[in-house]
Amino acid sequence: MTSNVAQKSESLLKSAWMIAVVIVISKLIGFLRDIVTANFYGAGLVSDSYFYAYQIPSLALILLGGVGGPFHSAVVSVFSKLIPAGANKADEQLNKLFNTFLTATLIVFVILGVLIFTFSDVIMNIIISNGSNELVNLASQHLKIMSPVFVIGGIVGIYYGILVSYKKFMIPNISPILMSLAIIIIISLVKNDDNGTMLAVATTVGAVCQFLFQLPKIRQLGFRFKPNFDFFCNEKFKNIIELLFPAILSSTVGQIHIYVDMFFASSLKEGAWSAIGYANRIFQFPVGILVTAFLVPLFPLFSRLVADKDYDGIRYYFNKGVGLLNFATFPILIAIVLLGYDGVKLVFERGEFGSDATFMVSEALLFLSVSLLPYVFRDSITRVYYAFNDSKTPFYVAFSSIILKALLNWFMVPTLGIGGITLSTSLVTLWNAIILGCLIRKKMSFGLRKYFVDLTKMFFISILTYLVCLVFYNLIISLNLPLIINLFVMLLIICLVYGILVLLFKVEYAYELLNRIKAKCLK
Repeated sequence: MTSNVAQKSESLLKSAWMIAVVIVISKLIGFLRDIVTANFYGAGLVSDSYFYAYQIPSLALILLGGVGGPFHSAVVSVFSKLIPAGANKADEQLNKLFNTFLTATLIVFVILGVLIFTFSDVIMNIIISNGSNELVNLASQHLKIMSPVFVIGGIVGIYYGILVSYKKFMIPNISPILMSLAIIIIISLVKNDDNGTMLAVATTVGAVCQFLFQLPKIRQLGFRFKPNFDFFCNEKFKNIIELLFPAILSSTVGQIHIYVDMFFASSLKEGAWSAIGYANRIFQFPVGILVTAFLVPLFPLFSRLVADKDYDGIRYYFNKGVGLLNFATFPILIAIVLLGYDGVKLVFERGEFGSDATFMVSEALLFLSVSLLPYVFRDSITRVYYAFNDSKTPFYVAFSSIILKALLNWFMVPTLGIGGITLSTSLVTLWNAIILGCLIRKKMSFGLRKYFVDLTKMFFISILTYLVCLVFYNLIISLNLPLIINLFVMLLIICLVYGILVLLFKVEYAYELLNRIKAKCLK
């Protein structure tokens, strides 16, 4: 048992490192996309209209169809239990299930895509009712152009799930790069895109590229699309739907939170929604790398452990995985609080992106950083619920927080402006994490005592790290060095101080990391 756990742990870490490398590349290119977009469109009317419109197709491409989304999660939860150990080709039963699910998805999403294209002006009027007519009309044009993305999202999500079920982790994490590259290339080649039309076109082209990139591997695994309308007699399809619908509703509830934010942001000054969008992209850069790298290989493992009723295994991998994520998250939190403004200024402040935009983005990012640790816990424990084929509980928890989100915005936005919107997001994330953590006891005991002891220890270490690094920051700023050097030196100091303190306070994750580095060096 011990050797088996050790082998699985080693395999998990290898998969996580491989995925992390790909995600780092993907996030870097995505970050470059944001820099190029900010340079050409800044934070104003055109960027606001695009980001408002993009929330609709992103519901399908990222929230529903993305890695960790309902389509991906439903497929992994069901398919990973049906694939024989060591199998690398789909049998007739799996192909039938695949075609039934894909046919149903195409029917529903094509209908929705047509409705979105037809009523784009009505949709934008509802979402940004506080915005100007010019903003609403421009956002409506962008939404029409991007409406095909809604259809592609569901298909991409199914493909993601199939690939992960067969332990093909790379392609789902590489394909988002194509979206970023399409946007970078197209908007860089086109001149005088005053209305942002080509930005919307590039987004649609990028989504098509994501779909085409996955297709050869799907066919190689033996899956062939042939419309199948056996929606009512296929028991496994019913299992997918039972898991999928609450998960979709849960993700849609999360989108409702965004729509609430859009409503309040449209009453703020021009560029507010763009600033929140850029802040969220920065936030997702490090967090997405960490969370996705660990949860992509962990989720199929959770599903198999639940099927085997190996609750000790679930406890071990959950506490180990989330503990490691927290260990890596604290220095990121310190860096955002201490260096957020300087980082935004260095990366974005050029072209159409001025100092006002830098302040707006850094303010939004500061309050959003409060959600780092709850975000990690919430997303991790949600995968455990899905492994138990329970997507209803995460849905009910997310649904219960809609009113909380609206009330927090209503209370905070008049005082804090953009910061009020992102702070309310952080508080809602914390609320969801706490409730999900409490309700999981109905399924199994997680033994979270050690988790919270380690978390508390790392929290106080992080406070000490921040105070020490604040002294160094003021000293370095007084030297009037170039901004890029200041940031580079401070990041090194943060890592060094944090590393020394976690070793002094005997945090086990630090010693594990140190031992792995020593082992690699000896090799």
